Formats: sequence, C-alpha cells, structure tokens
Amino acid sequence: MAERVNTVIVGGGQAGLAMSAHLRSQGVEHLVLERHRVAERWRSARWDSLVANGPAWHDRFPAQEFAGIGGDDFATRDDVIAYFESFADAIGSPVRCGVEVTSVTRQTGTSAFLVETSHGQLEAQNIVAATGPFQTPVIPPLVPDTPGITQIHSAQYRNPDQLGDGGVLVVGAGSSGSQIADELLRSGRRVFLSIGPHDRPPRRYRGKDFVWWLGVLGKWALKTPPQGREHVTIAVSGAHGGETVDFRRFAARGMTLLGMTARHDGGVMHFADDLARNIMAGDDNYLGLLDEADAYVAANGIDLPEDPAARLIGSDPDCMTRPVRSLDLATEGVSTIIWATGYKQDFDWLKLACFHGDGRPQHKEGIAEVPGLYFLGLPWLSMRGSSFIWGVWEDAARLAGDIAARHGTAP
Repeated sequence: MAERVNTVIVGGGQAGLAMSAHLRSQGVEHLVLERHRVAERWRSARWDSLVANGPAWHDRFPAQEFAGIGGDDFATRDDVIAYFESFADAIGSPVRCGVEVTSVTRQTGTSAFLVETSHGQLEAQNIVAATGPFQTPVIPPLVPDTPGITQIHSAQYRNPDQLGDGGVLVVGAGSSGSQIADELLRSGRRVFLSIGPHDRPPRRYRGKDFVWWLGVLGKWALKTPPQGREHVTIAVSGAHGGETVDFRRFAARGMTLLGMTARHDGGVMHFADDLARNIMAGDDNYLGLLDEADAYVAANGIDLPEDPAARLIGSDPDCMTRPVRSLDLATEGVSTIIWATGYKQDFDWLKLACFHGDGRPQHKEGIAEVPGLYFLGLPWLSMRGSSFIWGVWEDAARLAGDIAARHGTAP
C-alpha cells in the first residue's frame, strides 16, 4: 500500500529546501525526496575552486546567514554545501536522501498523484518539481570522438590537474566558462575561449555590488526577459575576491579569444566572425548599467563615491582586430575541449499533460495547469531572480501559500 503524504517535493537543493521551510511554517505535511544528497549539484557538478557569484549578504535565504564568512565575502562551494545542510537541520526538513522519483502519474479516479520511487510508492495531493535549472548537461554534437582530444562538460570539470597535458578550448563564456578559462590560464595552460553573446555587469560600481544595483534598478523583479535575450549568459565572477570579467584583460594575459563555435571539420574548429561584436555588445551592457546607476544616484540624491575608473575600456587585442576563424586542434596542441554550454530541463519522470510542445512546463508563475502540480526554481519562473537562492525563497513562499489555501491549512 502506498504511503500517503499531503505534498511531495522532488529535489533537495535550494528550491526543495525553501519550499520545505515555507510548507512547514504553513503547517502542511510534506516530504522532500532527493535522489542523491542535499545540495548535490554543489557537490558533484561544480569545480573545486568555485565561489558564489554574489556576496554572502545577498546569495542566501533571508532566514539564515552564512556561518564563518563576512557579508561581502563570496561563499565557496563547501560553504554553500554546509549552509544548505545546516539549514535543512535547522528547520527539521523531512528529507529522504537516496530516493529517486521514477514517475508521477494521476491516480485513476482520484485527484491524488501516484509517485513511484526507487524505495516504493507514495500517494500525494500535491507535487512540487524542485529539481532546478541545472539538470542535464548539453554538449553540442559538433566534434566526434577523436583520439588525443578529451571532451567534457563544465559540470565535469574539477581543476587543472584533472586534465591531460596540452592546451584547452573552452566553449562558452558565461559565468562558468569565463571562470574556468581564467583558472586554466592562471595554472599556466594555453587557453582558447569561444565567446558568444553575453551580459557583462560590473562586479562593483560606486561602492556597491552589481547585485545591489540590479535590485534598486528593479532588474531582479523583471517579469519577462527582453525579447530575443531569453537565454543570454552573464559573465560575472566572485573569484579572487570578486572581479569584473574583462575579456580584453584575459587576452592581455595570453588567452586567445574566439567567436562563437560554428563547426568542426577534419580536426579543425571553425568560428563565426562575431568576436568583436559580441565583446562590444557586452561593453554596451556594462556601460548601460553604469549609466542607469548614475541616473538612479542623481534622481535619489544618494551619496555614493564617483567611480570614473570603471568606465575605462582597454584597447582591443589582436585576436579581436584580426580574429582567428579556424583552429587546427592538433597543430595548436589542444588536447581538451570544455563545453560550458549550459543545461536542458529533464522532466521525464513527470508523466502528466503539463508541457508545451517544445517540452517546457506549462505553468503560471510556478502553478501548473494540472491542479496540485507546482514548479519551483526555474529561470524566469515569476521574475528574473527566480532561479537564485534568494529568489527561490520568495517564489516558494507564494506557492506554499497556494498549497495551504487549497487544503485549508493556511494560518
């Protein structure tokens, strides 16, 4: 006989724990099912030196601060793991680790869901899909298996010593790609970085972190992305105390910058003629945010120090003015390709009519068209900040309130 519980939360990361905290405060009985360990993505799908992209005062739940680090510091991977572990303990979250959900179906003739797991069946009135935005790594099928060339996704990268001898091509220059390329360059590797369209915010401006500026300028609360920029990456880093990502400085230190990766043919990688355009568009995004920040300071009479140095843009390196359009991997000694090319969502376990034709979940700010089904932690779920630690907390509070109202447990 299936175990009965009001709400099953699938996923024990930041989204699942935030939902557990809010359901607990609403008096809703629930279970969190995690197929591995709490905060597993931070354990097994992040590189060793990773730090959070936002300062500790910002990248956290409002209910708990980080232990042992300052508010303006950037939490390490281990700091984040310890944070979520201690949070789960503090709220008494009913997490069951090592339990994989294999399918969720509507139980015939009832409004309940039947949850099949690696440890038996459960019956639930509500399902919260809280598996997050980083589900299945995507490697474009461009380069066939080739002797002498190792291909890994950024989720598999740990440190420079993991890689064989030789140069490295990093494809993708968002937060992961730019930080990994920088680390490899600092380790003495020859590094090639393929750069596509991106946003490039300042790490700090006029004494404030960029996450603060996005807040006061209303950008975290945006409901929909600008048209045509739904999937634009953000080149930002908390590494080395927090520095603005500057691709021109990467080049000045010896990194070869390339345009978007286009194709592979006979051991040769070919790149689009868009490197300068992509970098200059990133500059426009950077300078545009500075302009908005200055206008906000003036309009509100805020006393913040001037920061003219932030507007200095370095000279274009040779690889921008004379772009490399093709790269013979063997000739250039490239032995590793790291694909920092993102992830796709995977809801194969959710056997319900709740998806668009392209596989995206059908929902309105996390509330699915199927009664009792909820999504949490996805990018742009209700706002730009929805997939961030603090943003998922806000969405979880709203969805937990909806669940409590449906079952008459709301205070």
